[in-house]
Amino acid sequence: MSTIEETSRRRVEDYERERRASSKRGRRKINFSLLNIGKGIDMPFILIIFVLLAIGITMMFSASYPVAFYEIGDSYYYLKRQLIFAGIGLVIMIAVSFVDYHYYHRFAAIILGLSYFALMLVLVLPSQAGGVHRWIGVGMFGIQASEISKFAIILFMAHWGSRYYDKMDTVKYGVLPGAAVFISTAALLLLEPHYSCIVICALLTVIMMFVSGIKIKWLAIGAAALAVIIVLLWVTGGLTYAMQRMDGWGQALNEDLDRDMWNSTWQTRNSLYAIGSGGLFGLGLGQSRQKYLYLPEPQNDFIFAIVCEELGLVGAVIILLIFALLVWRGVIISLRARDRFGKLLGIGLISHIGLQVILNILVITDWLPNTGISLPFFSYGGSSLLTLMFEMGVILSVSRTSNIEKA
Repeated sequence: MSTIEETSRRRVEDYERERRASSKRGRRKINFSLLNIGKGIDMPFILIIFVLLAIGITMMFSASYPVAFYEIGDSYYYLKRQLIFAGIGLVIMIAVSFVDYHYYHRFAAIILGLSYFALMLVLVLPSQAGGVHRWIGVGMFGIQASEISKFAIILFMAHWGSRYYDKMDTVKYGVLPGAAVFISTAALLLLEPHYSCIVICALLTVIMMFVSGIKIKWLAIGAAALAVIIVLLWVTGGLTYAMQRMDGWGQALNEDLDRDMWNSTWQTRNSLYAIGSGGLFGLGLGQSRQKYLYLPEPQNDFIFAIVCEELGLVGAVIILLIFALLVWRGVIISLRARDRFGKLLGIGLISHIGLQVILNILVITDWLPNTGISLPFFSYGGSSLLTLMFEMGVILSVSRTSNIEKA
């Protein structure tokens, strides 16, 4: 081979090597230009978020203005605060979408530790109504410690599952770490007490362990062990608060209830009245009757009952379909992420949304006990909405580096 041919061959090889290296660097780099946001962010996902947020705020105001006027003297009280939360949440979501989600990979253990600290901190703070310890007061607002725990569990399990993916089917690397994180978190939540969050954390842990590669047999063994623990707590009186919340479950429409049971099922009964009176097309936006002090706290966990009353079955199904689109798009983004950590993190975060929607619907229809599970984008509350928007920002960050062709 001549010297000229050898030189030419080397130049071609150097060029190809540099091109491949440049391509890899380009795939890892996030576009930080706000002017080019549409080229890097998943627009269908963010549009669905805007639609749900707009409908949610509208329905929250419709459900809340009678109780806001009665209790506070300002019909717009909850609307004004929720708009502030939503505005801050949108800023957080967009800002977080520009942060490379791999940074969370590095700090997963620290964030989990912060969640433990928050859960322990609320236990030494003054209790709230009902003797529960759940909120950390920050000026006029409050942060619910359990919201941090949900994200921390998803993040740590995604971190661990991506790091030890090939060993996740073993007891040492797969079963014990997941069990340790859930049990320690659940123990602190039990002291608050906050049983609905324990249920959500348990389901999130199972989902994350399953998608990380753990076989079903280990999950079945874990479920059996958890059932034994629940029975022991029930026998020893450790579930007194939970049993009180289960009083009247499935009996809301019975006619032969005593006075105490009638009062215990008041909220669920009026929720079912609202759902039933909505019919096929509803009474019309703003026309609910149950929100006029019949259904307690209609702007919170039972807001979807007002949605059913005002928009009917058709409106409720459309909203659920929009939620389904959000989950579907989130799963697509996650599955097309460029690494395993992005896949696991995205699936965990979008599963959180889907779980809360399903559990909320089951509660308001009396398929589950009244356990206080909010409806994403709809229920009033600052800490839950801000945490939700942060999580959506993380998924959008994953979408910036995923293999999705933007239209």
